[in-house]
Amino acid sequence: MQKITPCLWFDDNAEEAVDFYTSVFKDAKIEDIAQYGEDASKASGRPKGSVMTITFQLHGQEFMALNGGPIFKFTPAISFFVYCNTEKEINELFAKLSESGQVLMALDKYPFSERYAFISDKFGLSWQLILADSAQKIVPCLLFVGKDLGKAEAAVQFYKTVFRHAGVHQMSHYGKGENGKEGTVMHSSFSLDGQKFTAMDGTGSHMFAFNESVSFMVNCREQDEVDYYWEELSKSGMEVQCGWLKDKFGISWQIVPTALGEMMKDAKKSEMVMTALLQMKKLDIRKLKQAYDQQ
Repeated sequence: MQKITPCLWFDDNAEEAVDFYTSVFKDAKIEDIAQYGEDASKASGRPKGSVMTITFQLHGQEFMALNGGPIFKFTPAISFFVYCNTEKEINELFAKLSESGQVLMALDKYPFSERYAFISDKFGLSWQLILADSAQKIVPCLLFVGKDLGKAEAAVQFYKTVFRHAGVHQMSHYGKGENGKEGTVMHSSFSLDGQKFTAMDGTGSHMFAFNESVSFMVNCREQDEVDYYWEELSKSGMEVQCGWLKDKFGISWQIVPTALGEMMKDAKKSEMVMTALLQMKKLDIRKLKQAYDQQ
């Protein structure tokens, strides 16, 4: 199982978005769909029986889409690099992903790549398309701007200490006279449990910041692992609800036991599990299993 899964927050159109993404990317599939039960419906305001989450894959990488209501909107603070092998591929992806969306940086030649574009698709999710090689096709990118400008390097070093199998592969900084604040991160590449991420500082006047529209689910096998990631990632951050937290940089994480996915597959028992889950901040596997075993 993938250790860290990006979760995308939609209003009520996760199904439409997932159908779109799995049609745009050639190597893609839908894995599982979960509906809102009675308690989850009451807590969220979403209709009972409507789609709650969809897990899907793009080029072998897992994602989750969540219908959560009109609370959080995507921003370019978290985007996804897509590494393209050919000009034909990048041109086709640009045409499909930019349709009815917004072009933030035109598809063109730049000093760092022969072909590159930064776009927001019709759902508001941001993508950076680049003509380059990468073993991981799609890579999350954290962009630190505004009040967070200059925090990219500290964030990378923080995540490196939290995740047990992590490394920084590349870190470049803006120099004097370059198009960025001297000393801030122009681009960095790092990995957490075998998954590649990028982080950078973005200069200029940007009116956006990190929010819960994109969160990262950490899949944990045992309670001590849940406890560890919850404690480490919430330090100087904020504990939220139902396994959600915000770290000290404002990035949202979900610390989730892998057993939860199996419990939620049983329509009747999942109701009791959800009732228990809604009363928790940090998730407790023992209590979730007790709820599961009640019926």
